[in-house]
Amino acid sequence: MKTRAITAFFFAIVMLGSFFLGAEVFTIFYLLLSLAGLYEFYTLVNTAGILPHKILGMVTGFLLFGAVAAFPFFPFDTKYLLLGIPIAVSVFLFELYRTAKNPFNNIAYTFLGLLFVVVPFCFFYALGYVRDEQFNFHLPLAFMLMLWASDTGAYLFGRKLGKTKLFERHSPKKTWEGFAGGILMSVLVAGIVSLFFTEISILIWAGMAVLIVTFGTLGDLVESMLKRSLDVKDSGNLLPGHGGLLDRFDGLLVAAPIVYVYLYLIFN
Repeated sequence: MKTRAITAFFFAIVMLGSFFLGAEVFTIFYLLLSLAGLYEFYTLVNTAGILPHKILGMVTGFLLFGAVAAFPFFPFDTKYLLLGIPIAVSVFLFELYRTAKNPFNNIAYTFLGLLFVVVPFCFFYALGYVRDEQFNFHLPLAFMLMLWASDTGAYLFGRKLGKTKLFERHSPKKTWEGFAGGILMSVLVAGIVSLFFTEISILIWAGMAVLIVTFGTLGDLVESMLKRSLDVKDSGNLLPGHGGLLDRFDGLLVAAPIVYVYLYLIFN
């Protein structure tokens, strides 16, 4: 627990710095974080004998995130997305020259990494621009605060009151009581956030909190399902006491796209 707490403290400082130090730092930080998460995903599936095309996948992830990051600053023509087609085709061509036993597993997991890791980080990054084309850290920061509150509430309530299993097959320790505690804690943080970030009503913040807890919990379960299918305990060991980046951001992977759509529909 001591190691876990120390890691969480320093990582929280780094995360907060990514919000407060401006658009450039925010962009670079989440670009690197998404690529590190993608690399961790590819390394993770390697343990099951799957051989994704890491370099092609990383280049595609860089271009994908770069296209999203460039959009608020430069006129962006969708025809440039066509550059991704030769890279996608090359994955199939490169696999032809391998002697892998299950070639389509390698191809599928190459693209799954992009869908599972990079795309959600793109949506999270876009939260900083969902209201207008000027960077505003309020929404991505609030997202993280509510996600952390959800994890904390689920842990505390689950440990003290947890009896009814939520989804025992994939996560034996999760309970409905912990889920309720996550909602309670996250909505409480939403109320506090609404006192400082007054451009959005408290009802919208509360709705965002409920979505984050609900789909963040599903993201946690999906990542647990992935690890169980590969017979591993943690997605990596980058964060002492926490495991890997995917272990730390599993809630974001499903919640970020849903929250973005929710806010986009409200603001547009």
